[in-house]
Amino acid sequence: MFVAKRRFILKTCGTTTPIEYIKPLLIYVYEFTGFDEVEDVFYSRKNFEHPELQKDTYRSFQLEIQTLDIIFKGTGMARCMRSSKTKDSWYLYALHPVECYGKEKQTPDQTLELMMTQLDPNVMQIFTKQHSANANQATQDSGISKLLPNMKIDDFLFDPCGYSMNGIEKEGHYMTIHITPQQEFSYVSFETNVPQSSYKELVTKVLKTFQPEKCVITMFTNEKSPSKSNHKEFKYLTELGEWQLDSNKTCSLKNHDLTVSFYSKYPS
Repeated sequence: MFVAKRRFILKTCGTTTPIEYIKPLLIYVYEFTGFDEVEDVFYSRKNFEHPELQKDTYRSFQLEIQTLDIIFKGTGMARCMRSSKTKDSWYLYALHPVECYGKEKQTPDQTLELMMTQLDPNVMQIFTKQHSANANQATQDSGISKLLPNMKIDDFLFDPCGYSMNGIEKEGHYMTIHITPQQEFSYVSFETNVPQSSYKELVTKVLKTFQPEKCVITMFTNEKSPSKSNHKEFKYLTELGEWQLDSNKTCSLKNHDLTVSFYSKYPS
C-alpha cells in the first residue's frame, strides 16, 4: 500500500479481498487526518485466470460494482475493455462522490500499469528459492533494478517462489511489481506513477525484462500531467519490439483520460 497526503493506493494479488479493506481504511483516514469525504475512487483489475477460485464477491464484476456502490453510497461508472484477438479483458469502476478542487488546483497525476501473462519460464525461474538466495539477487539478476534506477527498493522473495517489490523516489513517485512465477498461471504486474512524456522506452524495457506472451497496458493521466501525450502515441504504437498491438481503447473520465492497449508477442 502507498500512502500520500490525499490518497492511498492498495494493490493486491491472488485471492486477497481488497474491497473488504476499504471501510477500515476510511475509518483510519478520518481518525488520523480528519478527512471525511472521498473525492475519487478507482477500482480495476484484469480478468481472472481462475475466477472460480476467488471468494464470492470477486467471481463477478457486477457483484464488485454493487458492493462498491454500497460502500460509497453512489452509482459508479463501470467499463469492460476487451482485446479483439485474445480472451483478455480489463475492468474499471470509477466514482467521483464529491466535486474536486477544480482543474486550476489539480496536481499532475499519471499511472502506468502493465499486466503480463504466459511469461518466459527461464525468466520466472529467477523468482524461486531454487535460483535466488534472496530478494536482492532476484532483483539484480532479473534486471528489475535497472527499470527505474533512481528507485529505493524494498523487495521480498517468497518461499518456495513468488516475488514482490515496492520502490519510492525522492519526489514521491513509486514503482511496484508483483510476480507469480508458476508456469501454469504465470503473471507479472508492473505499475508506476513516474511522469514521462513518452512511456515507449520504459514499456519496451519492462516487456524485454519479463518476456510475456500477452500484455495489457493501462494509462491514466489528468490535464496537468506531463505524460498526457502518451495517449496519442499509444494509439498508433502498433509494435513494441517483439510485441504487436491487438487493440487499443480510449475513454475520458471526469478528471482523467484513459488508454487501454492489448499486446501479444509475435509468433516465433
